[in-house]
Amino acid sequence: MNTLPESKATPLKPSSPPALSQLETMIKLSALMNSTLEEGVIRERAIRAASTLVNCEACSLLLKNNNTGGLYFDVATGDNKKKIKNIELKKGEGIAGWVALNKTAIIIKDAQNDPRFYKTADKKSGFTTENMLCIPVTHREQLIGVLQAINKVGAGFTRDDARLLYALANQIAVALENARLYGDLKESLYSVVQVLASTIEKRDPFSAGHSKRVSKYAVEIGKYLNLSKEDLANLKLGSVLHDVGMIAIPDNILQKKSRLLDSEREQVMKHVSIGEDILKDVKPLKSIIPIVKYHHERHDGKGYYGLAGDEIPLAARIVAVADAFDSMTSERPYSRCKGYDAARMELIKESGKQFDPHVVDAFFKSKAFRYSDQLLK
Repeated sequence: MNTLPESKATPLKPSSPPALSQLETMIKLSALMNSTLEEGVIRERAIRAASTLVNCEACSLLLKNNNTGGLYFDVATGDNKKKIKNIELKKGEGIAGWVALNKTAIIIKDAQNDPRFYKTADKKSGFTTENMLCIPVTHREQLIGVLQAINKVGAGFTRDDARLLYALANQIAVALENARLYGDLKESLYSVVQVLASTIEKRDPFSAGHSKRVSKYAVEIGKYLNLSKEDLANLKLGSVLHDVGMIAIPDNILQKKSRLLDSEREQVMKHVSIGEDILKDVKPLKSIIPIVKYHHERHDGKGYYGLAGDEIPLAARIVAVADAFDSMTSERPYSRCKGYDAARMELIKESGKQFDPHVVDAFFKSKAFRYSDQLLK
């Protein structure tokens, strides 16, 4: 067993400088990890980076459970990685638990004979751990988790490996913290957007909850169509704010119980361009402008701006279907609730005319329609 002191107290001095190829690898891996703000992607890239950097058979990243103080296997490499996903080490348990408690790196030359070694992970995975290098992952002295490299190829782990993995662990910690902050920012933005949408809807009691329902339907359609995480995030925001321009439409028109006059309908149609004007100077929301601007386009080209088919952004086509379905299944001053069956028939009837047929098909096959009552609870 070879225990390494904390890097702050005693710097790890390699016996020889890292090879140029290792430095190049470190730079490339650091850039790769910091090229995304998705925590899950960062963690997956982190263990692949660690495995490449120190040339070992397997790697795993254990994260701290802030409620129990223990560690759980978040990501791992190897054929049996799924078998250890549900394992959680108690506080201080296993070699990783010791590293977490002491915030100290450690090299284990013979894991099977180390009294701290947690053998259950090997039993569940069918993997045999021979030697290990464990590094604490910390940010501003707060423990995030433990990075494990297992079974060095060709020889045991060295202090040089520890130096490299320490440097990588620091990069991982910074990348994860940036991702967490970005996630918090996104959640705050969504909360503000939701409050704004709810405030707008308060002017019209008949539209209460409309934007939230449209958003739930739209996101389920987007998932079925395999939209990327970024596109789904934009779809979620855009569907909530699709009617933000309604804030400028007079109450006497919004709450009118009889059919609108042509002049009044023209005013309502302006809500899409008003929405665009409202959002164009808000940098985090610029990406959702196409949804707000074009969600009243028709597949046949007879909508507000005359776009047709694939000229209409996909997200706007999705919101068009979600918006129409919710409008038909809700009570409005000028129209009665049609009910689910009538709304379904109307979507089928207008498929290829008002609506993109692929989006209508996705709506019926996704959770948006099949579980619409549960989605709204």
